[in-house]
Amino acid sequence: MSEVHAVRRGLLRDRCAAAGSAAALVSRPANVRYLAGGAPPGAVLLLGPGEDVLLCPRAPAGEPGHGRPDEALRIDLLSVPDGDPVVEAAGLAAASGADSLAVEEHDLTVARHRAMGKAAPRLRLADLGFTVEQQRIVKDEEEIGCLRIAAEITDQALGELLESILVGRTERHLALELERRLVDHGADGPAFATSVATGPNSGQGGHRPCDRRVEEGDFLSVRLGASYHGYRCEIGRTFVIGTAPAAWQIELYDLVFAAQRRGREALAPGAAYRDVDRAARHLLESAGHGEGLQPSTGHGVGLEIEEDPQLAPTAMGKLDACVPVTVGPGVHLPGRGGVRIDDTLVVRPEADGGPELLTMTTKELLAL
Repeated sequence: MSEVHAVRRGLLRDRCAAAGSAAALVSRPANVRYLAGGAPPGAVLLLGPGEDVLLCPRAPAGEPGHGRPDEALRIDLLSVPDGDPVVEAAGLAAASGADSLAVEEHDLTVARHRAMGKAAPRLRLADLGFTVEQQRIVKDEEEIGCLRIAAEITDQALGELLESILVGRTERHLALELERRLVDHGADGPAFATSVATGPNSGQGGHRPCDRRVEEGDFLSVRLGASYHGYRCEIGRTFVIGTAPAAWQIELYDLVFAAQRRGREALAPGAAYRDVDRAARHLLESAGHGEGLQPSTGHGVGLEIEEDPQLAPTAMGKLDACVPVTVGPGVHLPGRGGVRIDDTLVVRPEADGGPELLTMTTKELLAL
C-alpha cells in the first residue's frame, strides 16, 4: 500500500500547488490515515515542501485500530513533551522554506490556528477545505475489499444473534452482544455505536439501547456495522418477535422495503444524490409518512461511518462508480414502533451488474 499512499499524497500536493500553497497540513484523523496508512492518536501529516513527515505525540504502538504508517514516511516525535503537533508542524514547514501552508480549518480550533500563527508568523495559513474528504469519495478496489470483509463480519454477527433466544433480554444486552460478536469475527471494533430498538422504540434512526426488554409481538430493529482495517459498513434490519406479524406490521414493513428497493435501484454512475433520496422518500411521503422522516436516505461510508456523499433532498452532486453508500429509509410510528431497512452498497455501472450489495442478511420479515 506504500505506493498507493504516495500516489494519494502526490495528488493532494498537486492540488495544493495549483491553489498556491507550498505545503499542506492534514490533521483530521481519517484523512491522516487515508494519506499516511496509519493515524496514531494525535498524529498530523505535513506534506512538503521537502520531505513528507508524520508528526506524533508519542511513538506509534502499532494498534490495529489505528493502522500502520507508510514505511516510506518520515516519522517525527514531538520535540517538546505535551506539545501540539500542528504547532510544531507549522514551525517545521517554515524552517523548510515554505511561505504558505494549507490547513484543515474545519478540524482546527481557533486557539490552535492562532498558536500556529504565533509559532511561524511569516507563514501564510490558507484553508485546505474538504479537499481530502472529496479525494476519499471514490474508493479503489483494495478499499472496497476491506468494506466487503467488514460487511461479511457484520452479517455473521447479526445472523448468530437471530439464532438465539431474544424474548426477555434488554436492548442494551443485545447491543453489547452484537459488538462482542463483531470483534470475535475479526473486526477492529464496531463501526459506530450499535442500535437495538424494540417495541415502541423500533424504527427510530438514532435510538440508544435502553433497559427495555424484548416482548412477544414486538418489532425489533437493529443497526450495526463492523470496522475492518479502518473501513466501516452499516446494516439495518427489522424483525418481529415470537409470533406471526400483525397486519399493520406487514403493511408498514412492505412499504419501507419497497422504498429501500427503489433507492437501491436508483444507484448508478451519474445519478444525482438528491434523485436517489427522492426515489425512496417519495413513496413514503405518498403513503402519508413524510413528517418525521430522516433528513437523508443514505450517505457515503469508508474510513468514517458517515462521509460524503449525502443522499439527501438538497444534496448537490452526482454519483461516480466505486462509491460505497448506504441506503436506509425508515418509518417510526410514535407509540407503536417502526421499520428501518439499511444496506451498504457500491455504485457500479450497469455493464458490471449494477450496484453491488455488500450486506447480505435477509430482508424478509422474519418472526424470531
